This record gives sequence, C-alpha cells and structure tokens, in this order.
Amino acid sequence: MPVTFDDIINTSSSEELFLQIFQNAFSQQGQPFLEAHHTILTACYRNPGLSPTLKGNTPEVLAQAWLKKYRDSYENRISRRISQPPGTVADPIVNTIINARLTRLTADHLEQIKYAHRLSMSAENIQGLLLEEFLAEQLGEYGWYCCWGESVRHVDFCNVDGSLLQVKNRSNSENSSSSRVRINQPIEKWYRVDARTGLYRWSYFNDKYGTTRFSEENFAMFVQQILTGNPNALAVEVSNPWQFLPESSD
Repeated sequence: MPVTFDDIINTSSSEELFLQIFQNAFSQQGQPFLEAHHTILTACYRNPGLSPTLKGNTPEVLAQAWLKKYRDSYENRISRRISQPPGTVADPIVNTIINARLTRLTADHLEQIKYAHRLSMSAENIQGLLLEEFLAEQLGEYGWYCCWGESVRHVDFCNVDGSLLQVKNRSNSENSSSSRVRINQPIEKWYRVDARTGLYRWSYFNDKYGTTRFSEENFAMFVQQILTGNPNALAVEVSNPWQFLPESSD
C-alpha cells in the first residue's frame, strides 16, 4: 500500500526521526540535506494539513520523489526555463466583436490586437514565477526559503522560525481554495499590488526588516535582467508580427 506524507508524520515518534528519513534518502542519492530542506520539511511535519500529496511504496521512495520534485522545480525556475507559447488557437469571433464596436479597424489592426493579447497572456503567465524568484533572492537573507515544486501545499515560502508565507502578484489573483486553507492554518498572505488602487505593498517587507531593497523599481530591474539573460522565459509565437518591428533609430 502506498505511503503518504501524513503516514510518515503519523508513524514518526518525533520531528527528528521524521527528518532523518529524508536525510537518509537524500544521502542514498548523494544529495546534501540543506537548511532549505530542513526548514521546509519541518513546516510539513508541524503543519500536516499542508503536506504535499505525494505517495511512494516506502518512506524512502517518497522522500526521493519529494527531492526530485523540489530540485526539478528549482532547476527549471524562470531564469532558466524555456516557456511554451499558448497551446490554443485564437477564436475569430473575438475579432468580429472588436470590429463591430470599433468599425474603423482594418484586418491588419485586428491581427495585431490578437497577437498583442496573446503576448500579454504569455507575460501574465510568468508574472508569478518572476515574483517568486525575485523574492527567493531577496528573502534568503532573512531566513526564508522558497517551497519549489509545491513542496508545501498552499505555501510559497517557509522561514527558519516556522513562519509560512503565501505570495500573490495582485490582490484579486487568489482563488477561493487557497484563501480557505488559511482559515485553519498559520499562513501569512502578501500580494505585490492592490488591484483596486494600484498601490504596491513592498513596505510590508521593508518595514519588517528595516531595509529599502524591496521595491517595484528593483523588481522591474530584476525582470529586465532575467528576460535579457533568458529571452525564452517569455514565449513568443513564431507568427507574432510584433517581433518584426524595425529597431528604433534613437
């Protein structure tokens, strides 16, 4: 019968024995047991309702599967990832709807609007990944570790002091299931921008840690750096006409 995370938690007589199972499994694969692993797994043990939904034939197999998922996610973070363009075709009726209201638009205009929209969707798809990696870099100094690969459900960052943090780009980007889970769990929530006012909430971290390093300017610089170093982080369709614009003479 497959073993779950909760099974390991329930059969471990102590937190130390629970962590030792993972430490031994990592050692068998020649992988170090890092402070990040210790912090995140401790959060799983202390908050079993947030344990990842992994299964394995033995505790060791499950531990190795957890490590693989964590490592795969980290190694495929947005600064290294090759994103895929939309896998669906555009619905022609959208052009008809737009043209019925804005009758002076030409077929070329409508084609440009279509691809601009699809490009914007691709950008929105990686917003959360960019924010996650930016925070992973900035928060590390303060004892926070990113829960790569959903290594804790509904939690994006775990702190060495046991704190849990869920982050969102916008105040209106959270679904009902992720908000409900916080009712019975000690998870703090932070979002980058208030969708109603457009105000940024970087002061949450700056005030907490007495710094100015968290800002929209620094985040924008980080995004520029990532996309310059890894242009394929943003998927652009081969047929997208916006990529063929002539370079500015300025």
